[in-house]
Amino acid sequence: MKIYRAKDYEDMSRKAANVISAQILMKPDCVLGLATGSTPIGTYRQLRQRYEAGDLDFSSVKTANLDEYKGLPGTNDQSYFYFMHHNLFDHVNIRPEHTNIPNGMEPDAEKECARYEAVIADLGGVDLQLLGLGHNGHIGFNEPDAAFARYTHCVDLTESTIEANKRFFAKAEDVPRQAYTMGIGTIMKARKILLIVSGADKAQILRDSLYGPVTPAVPASVLQLHGDVTVVADEAALSLIPE
Repeated sequence: MKIYRAKDYEDMSRKAANVISAQILMKPDCVLGLATGSTPIGTYRQLRQRYEAGDLDFSSVKTANLDEYKGLPGTNDQSYFYFMHHNLFDHVNIRPEHTNIPNGMEPDAEKECARYEAVIADLGGVDLQLLGLGHNGHIGFNEPDAAFARYTHCVDLTESTIEANKRFFAKAEDVPRQAYTMGIGTIMKARKILLIVSGADKAQILRDSLYGPVTPAVPASVLQLHGDVTVVADEAALSLIPE
């Protein structure tokens, strides 16, 4: 595991974009596993700027997103379909048919989860998986549990996750209570993993994830078992971790 200390959020975003850019340059037809939420917004901005400067070409890149709210159409500005198009896809030369996001409008959870696992398999797996870190240690929407979920599944969101996400909705009852997400097993099959973390409010859970016991009670702790993990975090998030 490699840990890179960034000065602040913008520096974290630049360093994370460096890792993703290197992946694209080394393998132009790579498969990127992408994340949503507030943490990667700066990283996507950096990638857009590099594309606009002529330094990156997304024409052969394929993507698979971690998750999507169940019951939200792509036209909803809080859906992850909308997020990805607004923050990245609509601003670079990626082909729409090369982008993959769980279908939140599929009511049959078993059917959609099986479909999405097949999509990832057909892509040949993920070359680089981008992850954020939830306050309770969740990665994707894999919440603390009694066991690590192996495959893409439909999850009931915890109250802490709903609370963290309600600022994006008009009112708390609008926040979806379920989501489709890649499982821990699916995430761990990625050839490389890039974890980005920002803010003092993530310091304790980052320490628990990287140096605590490996337990499904802290889903991100499983990353300790992966052979190629890069962590890019700002000084505030790394404040409880020694140099």
